[in-house]
Amino acid sequence: MTVLLYILGVILFLAAIGLSIGLHEIGHLVPAKKFGVKVTDYMIGFGPTLVSFKRGETRYGIKLLPLGGFIAMPGMYPPKEATHTRAQDVPNEKTVQGIVREAAKKRHANQELAHSQAQDHTDPQQPVVTDTREDGTPRKGRLFENTLADARDFSNRGIAPGEEHRTFYALNLPKRLVVMFGGPFMNLLLGIAILALVLLGIGVPGPSTTVATVVECAVPASEAQARQAAGNDDCTPKDQLTPAWETGIKPGDRILEIGGTPVESWDHMTEQIRAAAGTTVPIKLERDGQVITKDVPIITSERPKTDEDGAPIVNSDGTPETEQAGFLGVSPTQELNPIPVSEFPATVWSSITQTFSALFHLPQRLVEIGQIAISGGDRPADGPIGVVGIGRVAGEIVSTDLFDVVDKVQLGLSLVASLNFFLFAFNLVPLLPLDGGHIAVALYEGARRRINLARGRGIVGPFDTARLLPLTYGVVGVMLVMTFLLLYVDLFNPITLRDLFGG
Repeated sequence: MTVLLYILGVILFLAAIGLSIGLHEIGHLVPAKKFGVKVTDYMIGFGPTLVSFKRGETRYGIKLLPLGGFIAMPGMYPPKEATHTRAQDVPNEKTVQGIVREAAKKRHANQELAHSQAQDHTDPQQPVVTDTREDGTPRKGRLFENTLADARDFSNRGIAPGEEHRTFYALNLPKRLVVMFGGPFMNLLLGIAILALVLLGIGVPGPSTTVATVVECAVPASEAQARQAAGNDDCTPKDQLTPAWETGIKPGDRILEIGGTPVESWDHMTEQIRAAAGTTVPIKLERDGQVITKDVPIITSERPKTDEDGAPIVNSDGTPETEQAGFLGVSPTQELNPIPVSEFPATVWSSITQTFSALFHLPQRLVEIGQIAISGGDRPADGPIGVVGIGRVAGEIVSTDLFDVVDKVQLGLSLVASLNFFLFAFNLVPLLPLDGGHIAVALYEGARRRINLARGRGIVGPFDTARLLPLTYGVVGVMLVMTFLLLYVDLFNPITLRDLFGG
């Protein structure tokens, strides 16, 4: 049964990845179609196609490797004729559409010329030379030049004559930004929606006013630390019994009131108990559906001091700072409680900023992971984790007996929300082939066009994105190295559920 639940967890996680990627690509697809761009492919995943169908001019499909997705829009790499178009080629034209029309004329003219030369060529052993120097001698292609030409041709293969206005590069700056930002924006919305379900619907784990355990004896904080260091937590005959133990408070009791004041939370109850040192207060409890009241003498004991968040305050030598305070002798159960709606925006902002911070430090953390992969050692629980590692954690969440069903749902949804925040942040990195790279190119192109118009130089063609292919290949190479590195450590030095959540 555990194995089946583990497999179910992995399947659910893969489905969540597919949904996140699919909605990301829909964020590109919908505005692209709205703006008239011809979209030839919508694919979830990479590698061999598992299933696909065609509706209209777009083929939809799912591929083998759930490592991303894409939509194919002709014109991601503009034709060379378009990138070389200048004001003198399009007199009195100040729009992208004018460039597209002129570039299309040039492209068709060059194609007809090449076709005509091929028809008139009589020696099949000699190639037709269309790219020459000024003296008429053939020009040798530069490094990557053939690759750039192939990329341009491949990018524009889905456009028939007369459809040039439906290419990606034919869009003006605002529309290009909407198309490219639409994908990450969908991940942001999905992450916020899931986080709202988790925080406002299910809630977050926290101490409740229901008693989990009753402590038998009250041991001063300094002595308790010494006993724990010695591995001895047993009470001694000299220890004072706690008020909860003496008055018969039991695990499962819900504390309703202390001294006639309703208890709002565990922290509120703790404040009341600490302030009631040396007095006897009536405590109202709910036990098995019945309300009972006990007069409890609150003792004074040496307790650790805590800050506003409830964390212990320590001295410079690492020992806890203590104070004399009231002590009851109970510990709380953990329950899921929704957070106030007013706190949700700040929580979302915190999640997003933490994601960007983690992304900023990702290169450094990857170096650390690489060192661990080579020399061994413990893998930090807060370090980067790959798809395989997250899948393993998802399988453990579903199959473990450490949490109940609601806790598992809460943890699983939190994992998916974090994934979508990461997809949002990662895709905004201003490097091709990521969406942020295309956004950066569009912003550069728009700024260049405005500067040229302001200087009276007229309209200029789109930036030749194909020239950035060497950089793109470098980024892809780094991403592949990162993928395989995380795959290796996820398989041979994995992060487990206990590493993340304890237990």
